[in-house]
Amino acid sequence: MTTLVSASDTLTRDALTVLQPGFVGTTAPDWLLRRIGEGLSSVGLFGRNIASPEQLAALTGRLRAERDDVLVAIDEEGGDVTRLEVRHGSSFPGNYALGSVDDVDLTRSVAAELGRRLAACGVDLNWAPSADVNSNADNPVIGVRSFGAGPDLVARHTVAYVEGLQAVGVAACTKHFPGHGDTNVDSHHALPRIDVDLATLHARELVPFRAAIAAGTKAVMSAHILLSALDPERPATLSPQILTGLLRQELGFEGLIVTDGMEMQAIASTYGIERGSVLAIAAGADAICVGGGLADEDTVLRLRDALVAAVRTGELPEERLADAAARVRALAAWTQAHRARGAESGPGAAVQEGTAPGTEIGLVAARRAVTLTPGELPYTPVTDAPYVAAFTPVANIAVGDETPWGVAAELARLLPGTETGAFDEPSVDAVLAAAKERRIVAVVRDAHRHPWMTEALDALLAARPDTVVVEMGLNQAPPRGALHIATHGAARVCGRAAAEAIAGVRDGV
Repeated sequence: MTTLVSASDTLTRDALTVLQPGFVGTTAPDWLLRRIGEGLSSVGLFGRNIASPEQLAALTGRLRAERDDVLVAIDEEGGDVTRLEVRHGSSFPGNYALGSVDDVDLTRSVAAELGRRLAACGVDLNWAPSADVNSNADNPVIGVRSFGAGPDLVARHTVAYVEGLQAVGVAACTKHFPGHGDTNVDSHHALPRIDVDLATLHARELVPFRAAIAAGTKAVMSAHILLSALDPERPATLSPQILTGLLRQELGFEGLIVTDGMEMQAIASTYGIERGSVLAIAAGADAICVGGGLADEDTVLRLRDALVAAVRTGELPEERLADAAARVRALAAWTQAHRARGAESGPGAAVQEGTAPGTEIGLVAARRAVTLTPGELPYTPVTDAPYVAAFTPVANIAVGDETPWGVAAELARLLPGTETGAFDEPSVDAVLAAAKERRIVAVVRDAHRHPWMTEALDALLAARPDTVVVEMGLNQAPPRGALHIATHGAARVCGRAAAEAIAGVRDGV
């Protein structure tokens, strides 16, 4: 049951200001508009809120009719993690593909074009980029969301991404501080623990974050990970040593600190979202991200009242809550000023050269990211409709299972009549029976992490050596097949680039 509080109370308004909640539906519910009027300063968008660019623009316009400086945030990394194109797959390759090309100008252009599309829809805070150094190839949640395993490579592409987004007026939120790359646990399900010494932390995990801060990233998102060398008791999101001591004081970050989703089990199962939110603000966070799983008014009221009660009991200093709210408002003012300048200059005025609509920069980048490894015999392009066997692992929560991936749709466009089937176990006899005499294209994702995929490929290649293998995750397993294609991600444009290579054509751009 929620506590009755005055909507005009400064303390209550500050408590609402630091929340970044989600909601259900493609139109703004009345409760959300009412809370915006009472002081709620941010709204988080997910795939469930988006049907089309036109609908999204109307939605954000309705939010800003209630309050012009409301921050509209989204988790739009591009690549495997897309909300703008959740039902079709992204028009942009993700970080791993961009890191594999290692052209910072390309990364900057991709980020700027993605930012332009967000800004055109009224979105002005992107919970991206991921600056995690993916030093653990078995990481179940980062993987292709990282630019790579080298700190310097990740740093220079993080900077380019931040610059590209912010040049078009969309605030970047560099994540997941202090680095989620060396984990073998998904923090959506449990609390990961990283037991590295401080020297390793500074030489590896913190390098991209230092670079992003120097580049002026407007926000940083905390990770729900336990870093024993800095705080053996509390995860980074709840740790004063990490958020205030390391991020604020040592690294000198003055922007907005946003938490990762508070309903994730790494926090919720141990602390609960109310207690976790109080501890996060007390530790130095400025904005509470919630709404991926809990997206209703009751959640907002529970968190609001927990923060107010913590101040009144002395657990949370009122000055800390006021400082957090002030940082939210400062970022809102920055984004509002950029929108105003864009409106004065006309559409597209802030777009960087080479990123105007129609340049297909995402497809250009996806094509450059493809790595082809021929087998022992000369490769013969597929000219008749093939059979695509997709070996599908369970998607992590960040990626979601609603976004299509693979090469079948793009191959069907190039080679009408292409058929496909999905397999989640080594049922090679079923693949062969379904394929009949057709050429087989086997599509995998992180084959090195799934022994059953390796087993399936072994059997399939033994039976049909002319099989084409497409790896759409981390390219860690040895290349195999008549042609091995590494796309370095599973975005729609990555599938298109792979389909072109399979068919031996270059379609369009």
